[in-house]
Amino acid sequence: MKYPITLDALEVLDAIDRKGSFAAAANELFRVPSAISYAVQKLEQDLDVVLFRKEGRKAVLTPAGKVLLEQGREILQATERLAMATKKTHSGWEPVFNIAIDSILDFDFIYPLIARFYEVLPDIEINIYEEVLGGAQEAITSNRADLVIGAGTEPTPNQGIKYQKIRQIEWIFTVAPGHQLTQAALPLSRQLIEQHRFIVVRDSSRNQAPQSHRVFSKRPLLSVPSVAEKINALRSGLGIGFLPAHRIQHLLEQGLLIALPVENAIPMETCHMAWKTTNKGKVLCWFIEQLSRHDFI
Repeated sequence: MKYPITLDALEVLDAIDRKGSFAAAANELFRVPSAISYAVQKLEQDLDVVLFRKEGRKAVLTPAGKVLLEQGREILQATERLAMATKKTHSGWEPVFNIAIDSILDFDFIYPLIARFYEVLPDIEINIYEEVLGGAQEAITSNRADLVIGAGTEPTPNQGIKYQKIRQIEWIFTVAPGHQLTQAALPLSRQLIEQHRFIVVRDSSRNQAPQSHRVFSKRPLLSVPSVAEKINALRSGLGIGFLPAHRIQHLLEQGLLIALPVENAIPMETCHMAWKTTNKGKVLCWFIEQLSRHDFI
């Protein structure tokens, strides 16, 4: 079926509604009034509806006309966005850019960066996703993200992915004030720790087996969706666990969480930003350059 609604017809309806008359719409669109009248009459005939009624000298939309124009304007806006996206792609700028940030990092660093980017290119669509453990790695390998920030240990090379170190992560064994482990002999043994419930952050992988790190427990786990929620659960005394030092330093200083030394402490972990080497987009290059100068410490 050939649909009679064209972009040109929608532009005519939009102009009439905004200007209030066929003559004013014709003037805005640089057409003669008869061409405007013909476009409306043809559309009404094709659809078998009445789109405008006269109220004095003003053309007013009927209920059917309002429905057509309301949704028609969405089509016009989408068409404009499509044209802009096509031009940006032709010039090397990705119209949509996806950033995945591992939950191990606080998101505060990204917003000033995006604000600076919008000063240059305000019309690029940016999507930010939170990933956990294997989900961050999967986001880049499966093209779910153009850039991953906070990815863990580099996997085997030669996957067409570039990894750049951004910071070291120190892991601290943490409990809530008043937890019974605060009365135990230090450093805590693994045999003692494993008698308590661990709080873990749930792996966000979609297509691979979920991972679990730094868990020494014989009891059922409490699984939460992010590091932020793990911190909240630990503060509530619901369990124990390791937390990244940079996320909880203020809580330790305020006595809202307690750090306890353990035998065989967890080694420092390096986190990276990662991207596909085949991606030569200008948005990606801009973010890589900015993040390379950012102090994550």
